[in-house]
Amino acid sequence: MGNRGMEDLIPLVNRMQDAFSAIGQNATLDLPQIAVVGGQSAGKSSVLENFVGKDFLPRGSGIVTRRPLVLQLMTCPTEYAEFLHCKGKKFTDFDEVRQEIEAETDRITGANKGISPVPINLRVYSPHVLNLTLVDLPGMTKVPVGDQPADIEAQIREMLMQFVTKENCLMLAVSPANSDLANSDALKIAKEVDPQGMRTIGVITKLDLMDEGTDAKDILENKLLPLRRGYIGVVNRSQKDIDGRKDINAAMAAERKFFLSHPSYRHLADRMGTPYLQKILNQQLTNHIRDTLPGLRAKLQSQLLSIEKEVEEYKNFRPDDPSRKTKALLQMVQQFSVDFDKCIEGSGDQIDTAELSGGARINRIFHERFPFELVKMEFDEKELRKEISYAIKNIHGIRTGLFTPDMAFETIVKRQIGKIKEPCTKCVDMVISELVNTVRQCTKKHFCLFSPPHPRLQNPSADYSLLRSPPGSLQPSLLLDREGGTWRGAGWAAVHPPACLPAYRTAWDRFGWTGWPVVESCAEKKTSVEAELSSKYGCQ
Repeated sequence: MGNRGMEDLIPLVNRMQDAFSAIGQNATLDLPQIAVVGGQSAGKSSVLENFVGKDFLPRGSGIVTRRPLVLQLMTCPTEYAEFLHCKGKKFTDFDEVRQEIEAETDRITGANKGISPVPINLRVYSPHVLNLTLVDLPGMTKVPVGDQPADIEAQIREMLMQFVTKENCLMLAVSPANSDLANSDALKIAKEVDPQGMRTIGVITKLDLMDEGTDAKDILENKLLPLRRGYIGVVNRSQKDIDGRKDINAAMAAERKFFLSHPSYRHLADRMGTPYLQKILNQQLTNHIRDTLPGLRAKLQSQLLSIEKEVEEYKNFRPDDPSRKTKALLQMVQQFSVDFDKCIEGSGDQIDTAELSGGARINRIFHERFPFELVKMEFDEKELRKEISYAIKNIHGIRTGLFTPDMAFETIVKRQIGKIKEPCTKCVDMVISELVNTVRQCTKKHFCLFSPPHPRLQNPSADYSLLRSPPGSLQPSLLLDREGGTWRGAGWAAVHPPACLPAYRTAWDRFGWTGWPVVESCAEKKTSVEAELSSKYGCQ
């Protein structure tokens, strides 16, 4: 491939990124890219702004980057920016670019520090940049602020993992020099997913803020925590410089002067600084795309064949014909049902060898987790013996019994059965959770091409409350009631209020059970039975 072809590689991948993002399929293909990771206030935003030469990223306290920002830099004689979600609109004022990023972030996440994995695609054209694509990810945080959920740290980590675990993703790990590198959030996650350091490029910021008498020479010489692609040091503008609106060009001149004049970094000056970092990233991304191109081509061809096969199935589909729409929907629902059955029953041609799924997880709940919950229950043998003794004596009453009455043991056993209701309910909850996850997986497979999908398809867990309502948890309750002795005509109807009976009857009919009239008659005849007993035996 000639030099011109090499130069076109990054723009080519950019167009692919935009195409996949536009149809909501940006995560289905492992495109070569560079993801920027680091803790809050590590200097990620300043590094990216130095590349562009403009202030365009939101700033502030707490989490500022709340959605992945796909930043595509393109060499061009004129300077402007474009967003994928605002096609055709050119931004020449970079303050407006910042405002648009904030507005688009709030549109998806809300205005109070929520996060979302849906990326924002921004393309910047400028004569001062090299062709380069970077994905700016949210900084890692520990403490939730605003209306953020308590598990915000886990959510951010999960989002980062969606990018950095991909083999074709290079990592730009940004770490501040004025904190211990062993505690670097960026290097910690890089070591986790790239233990050999083959995909990680280290960036050390805030070199000018280190304590007097200390330096990062060993780190920059790649001696302390070696990375295959090495480390590059940069000096960003301080917060005082940013507040004073110090020009980025002046800041880069000061950066160059810092490396040339510092005794520990003077010999590394030609391999430090923002311009060198941008040049290296351009080279490494271009070479990385070239190396991954054969595999990428094969994956694209495979996906193309799969899509062509799917299109062939709908070649006779006419959008203006309602009957065709119904037929297509029925086909999808039928296939969804088949796949769901396969997941639960354990058959199918695609068996997961990495982890348990579907029916296997439910089987584990029944045969491992449920017995474990039962074993955890505490029974006081001494107290149990005392209860049995009292029960026997109370059943005999004034008489002295010759034989031990069965009723004493039945009474104790029924009380013990009542204690296992909580583990049974917990088991039901876990099984329902697995069923919801299975539904979600099958739903993604068959309805992912529809945008936006119906809310019930988008969030099948909304049916969780329906499954946990009386019809969904009826069978365990009936078994416990029957074994516990409350399943007895009017007594059972008294335990379960009449308001619940329609829901139970619906479940009864749905599962094809028999005997509902007995339950219903208990509720209806309870008063008449009591009246008859009262008149016959004088009971009140």
